[in-house]
Amino acid sequence: MSYVERFILAVALSMDAFAVSVCKGLATGQVSMKHATIAGGWFGGFQALMPLVGWALGVQFQNLITSLDHWIAFFLLGFLGVNMIREAMSQEEEEVEGTFSIKAMFPLALATSIDALTVGITFAFLQVNILPAVVLIGVTTFVLSAIGVKAGGIIGEKGKSKAEWLGGMVLILMGTKILLQHLGVLM
Repeated sequence: MSYVERFILAVALSMDAFAVSVCKGLATGQVSMKHATIAGGWFGGFQALMPLVGWALGVQFQNLITSLDHWIAFFLLGFLGVNMIREAMSQEEEEVEGTFSIKAMFPLALATSIDALTVGITFAFLQVNILPAVVLIGVTTFVLSAIGVKAGGIIGEKGKSKAEWLGGMVLILMGTKILLQHLGVLM
């Protein structure tokens, strides 16, 4: 997986956190740099931690399913992508409080990083160098989450749906590319 592909994946993974950050910005009203930094820290930290945990789990099973790793990557990334697109197209309104307390941020950070756990498992099968990958994911998510909080009042709900949809499409395309490369269709 090239650096550009890892960066695109990092941006795609951060779209859920970005969308929630936009909502936090909308709910807060008067957003400060402290708010942006807190959101970036929580979301970026969890987005970096979860692929590391997933990778550690995936390495344990790598030898057992090496012949299926491309199919696993394809289905996991495809499933995550379809789920993100489904959420983006949903008419349900998500309620997000304007507080940045531990009680409010922990469940949001955990919920938005579950897909990163799955990607970490995929990284183990693809033998991705994990430390640069998780740092890139964490930093990218930190920056985009901080921007999301600050831009919350400007972007609004329309931007949230588009970000989730785009993130979902990128995950589906990455999974398809991995499968096609393994099958010899792409070089």
